[in-house]
Amino acid sequence: MILDIAHYLSILSTAIFMLTFTLVLILDRSVSHSTLLIKRSYSHAFLLFLISFLLYVYLALTDNFSVSYIAQHSNSLLPNFYKVTSIWSAHEGSMFLWIIFLSLWGFIFNLSTDRDLKVKNLSIGIISIIIVGFQLFLLITSNPFEVVLPFAPENGADINPVLQDPALAIHPPTLYLGYVGFVIPFAYALAFLINKDQSIEWEKKVKSWSVMAWVFLTIGISLGSWWAYYELGWGGYWFWDPVENVALMPWLAATAFLHSLSVASKSNVLRIWTLLLSIIVFSLSLFGAFIVRSGIIDSIHSFANDPQRGMYLLAFIAVILFVSLGLFASRLNMFESSKNIKALSKESFISLNNIFFGVLIFSTMMGITYPLIYELIYDQKISVGAPFYNAIYAPITILATMILVISIDSRWGRTIDTGRSFNMLYISLAMGLIGLSLIRYFVGDMSFIIMISFLMGLIIIFRYLILVIKNILEKKYINTPSVIAHTGLGLLILSISANSILSSEKVFNMKPNEVRKFENIRIEFNDLELLNNSNHDSIKATFALDHNGKSFYLSPEKRKYFARGQITSETAIKIMPIRDIYLTIGEQLEGGQWVVNVQLNYFIRFIWLSAAMMAFSGLLIISNIIRRKS
Repeated sequence: MILDIAHYLSILSTAIFMLTFTLVLILDRSVSHSTLLIKRSYSHAFLLFLISFLLYVYLALTDNFSVSYIAQHSNSLLPNFYKVTSIWSAHEGSMFLWIIFLSLWGFIFNLSTDRDLKVKNLSIGIISIIIVGFQLFLLITSNPFEVVLPFAPENGADINPVLQDPALAIHPPTLYLGYVGFVIPFAYALAFLINKDQSIEWEKKVKSWSVMAWVFLTIGISLGSWWAYYELGWGGYWFWDPVENVALMPWLAATAFLHSLSVASKSNVLRIWTLLLSIIVFSLSLFGAFIVRSGIIDSIHSFANDPQRGMYLLAFIAVILFVSLGLFASRLNMFESSKNIKALSKESFISLNNIFFGVLIFSTMMGITYPLIYELIYDQKISVGAPFYNAIYAPITILATMILVISIDSRWGRTIDTGRSFNMLYISLAMGLIGLSLIRYFVGDMSFIIMISFLMGLIIIFRYLILVIKNILEKKYINTPSVIAHTGLGLLILSISANSILSSEKVFNMKPNEVRKFENIRIEFNDLELLNNSNHDSIKATFALDHNGKSFYLSPEKRKYFARGQITSETAIKIMPIRDIYLTIGEQLEGGQWVVNVQLNYFIRFIWLSAAMMAFSGLLIISNIIRRKS
């Protein structure tokens, strides 16, 4: 009965969202009672859909294995925490959550936006029809409400063991909030184009929404990187996996969009570029949904499914892209700015860096799609891996950071004072070269691209440090979010460079009571212990490590889960100020030996610290916007 109610509420919600879109089309949107009707219609549709989802969560918590999806991805032995997270561990449930978040953004926008805004109702209508498209996809091709007939199993299968981790309670929802959050600037941009009123400052209206979505996307990607590092047992933070890349593309586009939004909200220049980017960001988010859910790529992150689902998503995305780009093209001449961008102004530097972002997005798209096209034509599989992406990203990132450093003292609408700016740049360059010399002294020889990366990261950090000190002494305004975000970028470049050349790895074959040495670390295999847990058994290995006279223990595990019989490796990590000692055990060999993998991962925590700094800068921007409005 509860399942039927949840199912009917979802269907009813779809009908009311469609009604909301119809009301936007037929009613006079300038009349207050029409606006109120549209507002309430959307709110009721969202609340019905939310109740449907909450009932579904209840079914998962109560082990209702008559529901096919719950039977396939949950288990009565799971802790309640993982029974909830099992809902978004596979395609149908994660799509359910995706639509909940998509409609939630619209709900908050609907309630918090003033009633008399000229394009608000159009925006709500656009959001509503997008939600309807995804709801139909859910109910027709990916129905989470299907039942097991004729008899429900006594127990379910199980959630994928690698997903039984607290980070998976946070990572997918945060990532989804980032993906679908860009529906607000997308819908508002289309509504602005339909309205044709150039006096509407749509860029200012969507800035806080856009920054918030970018913050969620930044945190979501970082959490995914962190989870892969400690859960998958390979010791890396980024694999250039296709699913990782489809999350990176909207982040790159969104970063370019936010910079363009800053320009367009202060003047009319880059307005066309900003409109186009608002369409591109959301389209790339939808493209990510297609790649993950179509089954055309193999990835630990993907939900491989039948082609029917992929074709529906591809057609739906194509319609959205065709309509939005067609509308954009038809209004193109209306929004051309008569103002020219002055050379060496802040606008010019942002425009140039946006070109670099575009190149990175296009290159990433080629890396994802080319193997698929090649396989379709030649019926042979090829892969595009880290060497390709590193060859593209490293030089372009260095060029973009050079532009960033030069542009720090630039002004809106004015040519930069090269004398004052370059004096500060020379000081930063000198400090960077000194820092690079010290690094080379301790590290030794390194490739040219790594040296330049180190140098650019140091210059960014020193340049912003000088700017902060100078402005404090002169009691001038400091753009705190910009300083934090770009310093975080400098730290990210430094951390990735240091991690790539300093980190090391060694594989040993060891049995209990044996001792090995790796660099300056003594490793003793102390003991093996068999543990019984609620949904898995595990073999826990205990290692005593001695590092510079300091002793500590690490206990990696091999786990076997009851329901699926799947075996996983659980890492053990000693976190130190500038490096992690990372330990895993592999297969058991003859003679009682085990494969033991030891890694020294340098500056890996600073990679996530840099992402946290960027996300924090976004929160500061939102706080400043709210404070100015109040």
